[in-house]
Formats: sequence, C-alpha cells, structure tokens
Amino acid sequence: MRQHARKDGTQAAIVAGLRRLGASVEVLNGAGLPDLLVGFRGRNYLMEVKTAGGHLTFDQFNFFKTWRGQAAIVWSFDDARKVLQC
Repeated sequence: MRQHARKDGTQAAIVAGLRRLGASVEVLNGAGLPDLLVGFRGRNYLMEVKTAGGHLTFDQFNFFKTWRGQAAIVWSFDDARKVLQC
C-alpha cells in the first residue's frame, strides 16, 4: 500500500510540473499502458512514471518492447522535462 502512495505523490508532482511548463497532461488507465499522455509544443509523449527502485510490469515491458513510437520511463519531473527537451 505504501508503494502506491509514493507513486501517486511522484506522479502528482510530475503532472503538476509538466502543466506549469504549459503541457497538456492526461493520466491513462489500462493494463500495460504508460501512465501519462503529454502534449507539448505540438508533439505527443508517453511517459511511464516509476518510483526509485520501481520496475516495469510484464505488460508494461511488452508495451515498451513492441511500441513503435516515442515512450519514456521517468522517475522525476527533471526526467520528464528532459524527455520534452526543455
């Protein structure tokens, strides 16, 4: 249970930071899908949020293995900002 609270806190901080930059952010729900769909400067980004020491589930691993577009794993707002290259 505590692990979910940390993830929620990490995700909330990342979402808030991205929105401060002017990004549109939608939280996705679905087995294996990344956590966030981010729109920024005319581009779309998929981001999977992990806490320190977190790892991909089997479904997430398969998504990243087969997805032919952009997708990134982020652990902090700084990681997410680097994905956006700003």
